[in-house]
Amino acid sequence: MREEQVKQSAQIIFEAFLGYNEEFRRISRRAVSRFENRQWKEGQQDTVERIELYEQWILAALEQIRKALGSELEDKAIWAEIKKEFSQLIQPYLDSEFMKTFYSSITRRVFSTLGVDARVEYIALDIRPTAKVETPAPSHSLHFRGSTRFLIDELLGFYSFNVPYRNIDRSVRYIAAEIDNHWRSIAGNRPLRKVQALEPVFYQSTRAYIVGHLEGDDLRVPMAIALQNTDNGLLVDTVLLSESEVSMLFSFTRSYFHVDLSTVADAIVYLKTLMPRKPTSELYTVLGRAKQGKTERYRSFFHHLGESDDKLIQAPGEKGMVMAVFTLPSYDIVFKVIRDRFAYPKTSSPQEVKAKYNLVFKHDRAGRLVDAQEFRRLEFPLQRFAPELLDELLGEAAATCKIDGDFLLVEHCYVERQLAPLNIYLRETSAEAKKLAVIDYGQAIRDLAATNIFPGDLLSKNFGVTRHGRVIFYDYDELCL
Repeated sequence: MREEQVKQSAQIIFEAFLGYNEEFRRISRRAVSRFENRQWKEGQQDTVERIELYEQWILAALEQIRKALGSELEDKAIWAEIKKEFSQLIQPYLDSEFMKTFYSSITRRVFSTLGVDARVEYIALDIRPTAKVETPAPSHSLHFRGSTRFLIDELLGFYSFNVPYRNIDRSVRYIAAEIDNHWRSIAGNRPLRKVQALEPVFYQSTRAYIVGHLEGDDLRVPMAIALQNTDNGLLVDTVLLSESEVSMLFSFTRSYFHVDLSTVADAIVYLKTLMPRKPTSELYTVLGRAKQGKTERYRSFFHHLGESDDKLIQAPGEKGMVMAVFTLPSYDIVFKVIRDRFAYPKTSSPQEVKAKYNLVFKHDRAGRLVDAQEFRRLEFPLQRFAPELLDELLGEAAATCKIDGDFLLVEHCYVERQLAPLNIYLRETSAEAKKLAVIDYGQAIRDLAATNIFPGDLLSKNFGVTRHGRVIFYDYDELCL
């Protein structure tokens, strides 16, 4: 009887993941027709539907397991056996680390795990999502044969749409000219040898992207060709040909891509070659795999915490009325904890603040809203906190932060990439950088308005600046549609 329960429970979780993953891919494949038919509103609805899938499949699997295990649902001994059985089931799969995250999402619902329990769940610190990648992601590779125009014409031939180009010859000439000019500027007399691009098209908002790289002798240049579907047919919107440009395309401030990947880990490995400074967690997240992005962010941060010795401190910038914000100086993320009481004139409740963050999670971020990941029941070593930060958390966020032995338990928080607060940036940067930031601040408000978002509070302290100099909004408690 027990052996049957173990096998059945492991199989339930295994099949639930496969079902979730297939449904995720099915929705992602809709992006092709959404783009071809210019169904932008429906495309955004697909994004929300896809985001909600994970929770739906987790809850459905959990309900089946409750029936299968009955009174033994919270028996850790049987879950240790289920974990062992599940590990055997997923062993052949390239994306088995995804499956481990899915499994642990279920066990944490069963046990409300504080920290991690290696007996019943997979420890994020040991999960290496790209560890099994041995072969490159499927791609088109073309060698230079004397003409960049011929090369690009052949490349575009691999990507067919049920919409004609407005002027295919002009598009080819434009891409070729951009590549030739950029290549000469960085490579000099070194010849272009090859262009390579991933087979799937990457869809985001109203654009489709062909993502790949140019290659020469000891030189590799990222490339993303942006296609726009207009009333008069397809045209090339722009060609991105630098790490910084492609990195901004895959930014933590943008909506998730819709791209049909049979396996994800090999695509991540390839994308890391284009953007080596981009955190792996953010690549998973921007591809729509938000839970795996969270797992990787957790793994990366706590691994770094174990290898470093600096103190967690209050984040730079003015003290927030709604959030207590802290960071580790040697690692560029911030933790945002909702305060017990909000200072005047704030009138919103913690529930309303959470609703605003959930809105951003599902909304088109237009490259101007930072992606905030929600975490629960995180444990930090007490000795890593600066005294003034610990006093603030225990005194002003006591409902969320509690001492548990040698650890501080944070029941709920949001984790974001750290940005330079705009008000501080404007005080400390050069006159030229200051001018550009102010102009981009205005553009950020325009971009948000285009997606029906108003920041609510336009003070510069509520905006941040990325390492690329882009102005981003990150204070969501007064955000509104």
